[in-house]
Amino acid sequence: MIRQAETIFRDYPVIGQLLRFGIAGGISTLIYAAVYLPLTSWIFPGERAVYAVPFAFAVAVTAGFFLHSRWSFKGHGTRDSSGLQQVKFVAVQASGVGLNALVTWVGTAILGYPAWVPLLPAVAVATIFTFILNRWLVFA
Repeated sequence: MIRQAETIFRDYPVIGQLLRFGIAGGISTLIYAAVYLPLTSWIFPGERAVYAVPFAFAVAVTAGFFLHSRWSFKGHGTRDSSGLQQVKFVAVQASGVGLNALVTWVGTAILGYPAWVPLLPAVAVATIFTFILNRWLVFA
């Protein structure tokens, strides 16, 4: 079974990237939640929970760039030391945070759910979207 997994990862490197992206994204998500949840509990409760998103995003995106550039997409594409790659990464992540904020806003302000309810769907949608853009735009 281990040999089969090794063959799959070797023959289909995108599967390994997706697995590493998921793990790194999980770490980034934990970082995001560690910032988001206290803010929504004490500073931005209820329908104002969406205001916590940019703060949580800033912390998580910083950690995410290092995780994704050095591990998730290790061996894929090229690295740019001019800063353009970082700008692209932040832009991709910003589009992800836009989706995240939209789902959070709909869940809390429109549907009236507690702040933690939209966390999973918001992160899931943003993760899929940003993996695709990161693979073919940022780390290509």
